[in-house]
Amino acid sequence: FISVTEDLVRRRAEHNNCEIFSLEEISLHQQEIEKLEHLDKWCRDLKILYLQNNLIPKIENVGKLKKLEYLNVALNNIERIENLEGCEELKKLDLTANFIGELSSIESLKCNIHLKELFLMGNPCTEFDGYRQFVVATLQQLKYLDSKEIERSERIKALQNYPEVKWKIREQEQAYLLKRAREKEEAQRRMQERKDEKRKQMDSKLGFDSPDSPQEKPNQAEGDGEQERCRTVENDDEDRKFWEEPTPYTPESRLETHRYIEEKRRAKDTIRESKKREKTAWTLVTAEGKVLNVNVPKLHFSLKDDEENNQIILDLGVYRHLDTSLLDVDVQPTYIRVLVKGKPFQLVLPEEVKPDSSSAKRSQTTGHLVVTMPKAKEIILAKQKVSASIKHSDCNTQQKNTRSGQVEKLEVDPSKYSFPDVTKIIQEKERTGQGPIKLQPQKVTEVKKSCVDFENNEDV
Repeated sequence: FISVTEDLVRRRAEHNNCEIFSLEEISLHQQEIEKLEHLDKWCRDLKILYLQNNLIPKIENVGKLKKLEYLNVALNNIERIENLEGCEELKKLDLTANFIGELSSIESLKCNIHLKELFLMGNPCTEFDGYRQFVVATLQQLKYLDSKEIERSERIKALQNYPEVKWKIREQEQAYLLKRAREKEEAQRRMQERKDEKRKQMDSKLGFDSPDSPQEKPNQAEGDGEQERCRTVENDDEDRKFWEEPTPYTPESRLETHRYIEEKRRAKDTIRESKKREKTAWTLVTAEGKVLNVNVPKLHFSLKDDEENNQIILDLGVYRHLDTSLLDVDVQPTYIRVLVKGKPFQLVLPEEVKPDSSSAKRSQTTGHLVVTMPKAKEIILAKQKVSASIKHSDCNTQQKNTRSGQVEKLEVDPSKYSFPDVTKIIQEKERTGQGPIKLQPQKVTEVKKSCVDFENNEDV
């Protein structure tokens, strides 16, 4: 059975910074709780406690909550009111839609002198003849019963007929308790029958599956499909039988229904998990050895051919906050494979690369995975043009320095950028202002000579 755990209480105490010792209000509704415990030790300052729509059969372990003002245990399996004497500040008690048939158990609430509101709607005891009169006369501190205000005249009338109403309630209570005893026996018998039926089904399945004849092996796939269909039909029949079978509304039937639904849910989860495991065998390379393009994680990517640096760059859009330990990069000469949380991304490269010289890093701005892969075929670029442009820029800067006497701190290679070369524009203006450069033949030849000597030095 599911009980109240510390982890559950801390998770439901987010509004109190997950601190439970100073908690004043907590909501534990719809948590499938079957046993109420620990709250009186962990949360002594509780004032409001919501426990509706669970499977709690008994009110217990709340007697030490001295500050508790509101307790909601609606839609549970509670059959009698008890163990609330210690809740000295209790003002409101909600027991809607439970199974309280022992109406005389409300006498235990006489100790709760601050109790003003009580809800018993949807309980078997509300069908007793004289139910409201009995409650009004027994609990004289009440102001509201089942959302209806108790008038002074109603209380006086209830007190006048109290002995007679009390005797009548006792008789109906005894009849109800006998009926409940029969319901419990019937529920126990039905549960035993269902267990025996399940055991027979399991035995028959094991007996049917045990013989492993060689003739059945070739058609194993067909047999599996047939078994799956048979299993689905059996489950449908079982579901129909369970839901169409008439059963009384009792704590046992409610618990049985819950466990049946939970069992079905677990079976579905198991099937789903097994299917997921089967799907993990992705085909990355065909039987003929052909490498496939695969993008299981469904990530955006771009593949750039950097001809200038003779390399291929892959930009894979992995999630920014994904831990790098969950990425596994494998570069091969003709393809690249990246495992993202175990899911493969594979891409065939347009050209052969060098795996040993490749590098992978994460972008500091986007978090993307950037893989740089040098090409296997080395292309020798025309370095003379680059050197000529460098030489030209060097000569221009030296000419500018000789004319202006300023030190040039930053050299820009105009061939690497597409925007206009501002330095050349400035040089043209200087030429028009200072006259032709040919008027200074000595300086230019010296510079050119130095550049030429540097370029054609055989020792270098």
